[in-house]
Amino acid sequence: MSAVVPVAPVPPRTLVVDGRVREAYVPPLVARPQRGSLADLPYENAREAHDTVVISRKRADGTWEEVTAGRFAAEVHSVAKGLIAEGLQPGDRLAIMARTTYEWTLLDFAAWAAGLVTVPVYPTSSAFQTRWILQDSGAVACAVEGMEQARVVSAERRQIPGLVHLWVFDTGVIDKLRRAGAHVPDEAVTARRGLLTPDTIATLIYTSGTTGRPKGCALTHANFYAEVDNAVELLHPVFRTLIGKEPPSTVLFLPLAHVFGRMVAIGCLRARVRIGHAPSIDGDELLDDLAAFRPTFLVAIPYLLEKVFNSARASAERMGRAASFDRASNVARRYGEARESEGPSFSLKAARAVYDQLVYRRIRAALGGQVRHVICGGSPLGQRLSAFYAGAGIEVYEGYGLTETTAAATITPPQAARTGTVGWPLPGTAVRIADDGEVWLKGGVVFAGYWDAQQGAALPYTADGWFPTGDLGELDQEGYLRITGRKKEIIVTSAGKNVAPAPLEDWLRAHPLIGQAVVVGDRRPYVTALLVLDHDGLAHWRRMRQLDHVALRDLATDPDLLAALQRAVDEANRLVSRAEEIRRFHVLTREFSERSGHLTPSKKLKRRAILRDFSREIDAMYREEGAAGRL
Repeated sequence: MSAVVPVAPVPPRTLVVDGRVREAYVPPLVARPQRGSLADLPYENAREAHDTVVISRKRADGTWEEVTAGRFAAEVHSVAKGLIAEGLQPGDRLAIMARTTYEWTLLDFAAWAAGLVTVPVYPTSSAFQTRWILQDSGAVACAVEGMEQARVVSAERRQIPGLVHLWVFDTGVIDKLRRAGAHVPDEAVTARRGLLTPDTIATLIYTSGTTGRPKGCALTHANFYAEVDNAVELLHPVFRTLIGKEPPSTVLFLPLAHVFGRMVAIGCLRARVRIGHAPSIDGDELLDDLAAFRPTFLVAIPYLLEKVFNSARASAERMGRAASFDRASNVARRYGEARESEGPSFSLKAARAVYDQLVYRRIRAALGGQVRHVICGGSPLGQRLSAFYAGAGIEVYEGYGLTETTAAATITPPQAARTGTVGWPLPGTAVRIADDGEVWLKGGVVFAGYWDAQQGAALPYTADGWFPTGDLGELDQEGYLRITGRKKEIIVTSAGKNVAPAPLEDWLRAHPLIGQAVVVGDRRPYVTALLVLDHDGLAHWRRMRQLDHVALRDLATDPDLLAALQRAVDEANRLVSRAEEIRRFHVLTREFSERSGHLTPSKKLKRRAILRDFSREIDAMYREEGAAGRL
């Protein structure tokens, strides 16, 4: 693509009622397609940019193999013919249960080319969750990554009578499908593609949820076009080649079972931005992939950015440079915040230049060395870290959305960031604040409805097009949205004080010693918190004090550690009134995880499960001090 010069975005139109901004709307930047579907993307890319590299596929030895638009389209076409040869009919549902791999994206587009509807399943899903999704969606075929997932599906297969095919990527199923479809004429795929329209359902994505059975969100091809076309056009510094800069590229490591990762894969192919697939967000494997691939932007959840920051801080302390790192961190935050107001002063610019070589360069190196932008979503990053990364030379675009809105419904606009917010409405989207503070959304990104298994169709969610999110928020005078909490997660103390836990938890998680935090206090006399220690931060703290031999259960009551955590709590309490302050906290000796049942696959807290499983520790904070800290 040709190089472009950044252009300032057009601000939202706002509706003010009784002195408050109640609605904000940004017109679409790209017209809604009148025909066709996502199945056409590989073919359009091959026709218009046959030799352009659109994917880099990781080999077994860790190197990356280039896949051109022409080759990808040919592979999609051959696999689509294989799906037709296996007897799958237009509209049939094909489930995919695998980590983020090249095969996932290939089968996704091949399924669309064969006229199918894809149903993502998290590879870590339980047998019950997997069975429910396959049953409810009516999937006739399921492709899994390896034998572990195959065993999960096989154990439930008697209760899924409609499931005809079970395919395993690791056994070479992609090549088998190619061979099976060799005799199918090319015109058969062309005819299947011709059946699809923008309003055809492209995928059923089941919300992970925090309670109850997941619901299938029916997203159409038009939903994805509304999302990716407007996002690519708005975020041109990310997706387009800028003058004097490297062509854009990214490593996709978010689960493709989640709408956020899926949207990025589709958006990059739409914009012909080179992508690579990384199967894990944890550990050194991802950092190695980033170092080898050297992406120019990343799409991440706050977990990764928090981890990089905390690891850098721990490394600095290990080398005896903690005070220098803290000064550099403060300079970066001030610089990031100043850009949004009067602009950084000469002395602030000079200080930033000094620390750029000493500190910020190492932060960028941890992300591959060439990252200029990060699109962050899933949960709030927090104002401090957002400002820090901006000051460190990495522009963070925070977004807000749900599965029901095809990922982002709002996004930070280029050259108009406002830390602490989730930006403006994505072009083509409107945001409304209801009387009770709930955020409502409307526009082309809003889904067709929830899947009804009995009718085999999506049922409309509302008559007027507005989707109530369940989140609480507020719009400022310029149309920026700030999320203040969840309707169902608002804590109401026994004194009647409403407390939003999210801001306090965001602040606490930014501390190097704290990996996870849950604020508690519903129908209680005051607010408390459960704290889970950060593995790397704690390991560093132990080394610095020569406490490697001390068991974690003993460290949880260590006076010095509790004092450090109390200082973190004191800092968080500065955000709120006295009635909302965290009065006590308890240090847990095991972390919340998806396996333990305390996190959703997208790393969100399952609050009800946490409150249930740690009720004894919570009750103790309201009876006695025990191992808890207090103000």
